[in-house]
Amino acid sequence: MAELATIARPYAEALFKASVSDLDGAALWVEALKEIAQDPQLLLFADNPNVGAEQVFDLVVGVAQVALPEPAKNFLRTVIENGRLSVLPEIARQFRVMKNARAGSSDAVVFSAFAIDGAALADLTATLEKRFARKLNVTVELQSELIGGIRVVVGDEVLDTSVKARLEQMKVALTA
Repeated sequence: MAELATIARPYAEALFKASVSDLDGAALWVEALKEIAQDPQLLLFADNPNVGAEQVFDLVVGVAQVALPEPAKNFLRTVIENGRLSVLPEIARQFRVMKNARAGSSDAVVFSAFAIDGAALADLTATLEKRFARKLNVTVELQSELIGGIRVVVGDEVLDTSVKARLEQMKVALTA
């Protein structure tokens, strides 16, 4: 994992510096490229020695769900020509971290056993922003094994108020 981060860092930094005037726009197409680059069949195709960089580029651009501006195409060409398509998800992650740092915010993932409606999510976001003392970009993922409650991950910080976590704590207390 550290190797991927080391390889991705110069690409993410260069992308950040080049797109500082339109970070939100760049974030959209970087996320779209990240999703494409996570496909195992695409990575096999790209690693095939009989396939050229231009063929891989054409395939990725053809599959992209968003219109790629010229800077995005240039960035993608560079990544593909250097054989770094598999590193694109890590590049996107590091780019998002730099973008958030500039905006003074962080990504937060709320794991919940049940769907959270809009009003409840807005209240939860406000509470979490106070708790973590920064603006949060909240996404919700369902995990039925939590039974109830929520588990929040912000960077390397975790706030777990789920029923599953409380049951685990009780189990440890009873067996100790």
